[in-house]
Amino acid sequence: MKTLFSNIVVAVSGSDASINAARFAIMMGKQYQCKVTAVYVVDTATLRQLLLTRIFIEEESREYQQSLHENGRRYLQFVTEMAAEKGVTIDSVLREGAIYTEILKVAEERKAELILLGGWESRQDQRDSISVAHREILYYARCSVLIVKERDVEQLFKSC
Repeated sequence: MKTLFSNIVVAVSGSDASINAARFAIMMGKQYQCKVTAVYVVDTATLRQLLLTRIFIEEESREYQQSLHENGRRYLQFVTEMAAEKGVTIDSVLREGAIYTEILKVAEERKAELILLGGWESRQDQRDSISVAHREILYYARCSVLIVKERDVEQLFKSC
């Protein structure tokens, strides 16, 4: 009998909601013995737009992109360490491009049956940019998408 899912992709942005989604993915990986891939995307599509509209100059854009790469590596390392604490191996992927496009590409490449996304942020600026990516993922994903809104994920994670 085929399992419901054997590959999960979780989008990591560094927000509290995405870290909770990562915790949820780790718990699912442990409970169902499935592969988990954490994806952080450096949003170069938005950076290009900021450059074109002259909000950023070239040097600022490069510096900001480098900073986002460093953040991505740090968040993915954090998620990898959380997974290791629970005895779960997690693959981490750092990509550049449009957030939704790259997450969908990784899901296709990994033959994921499920994509996990963090629930909406309470801060307006984060909520707007994240919700656009979430809508696109929900619309174009070829697999199921789960929005993790569980408020007690951290407590559940500690006890599993």
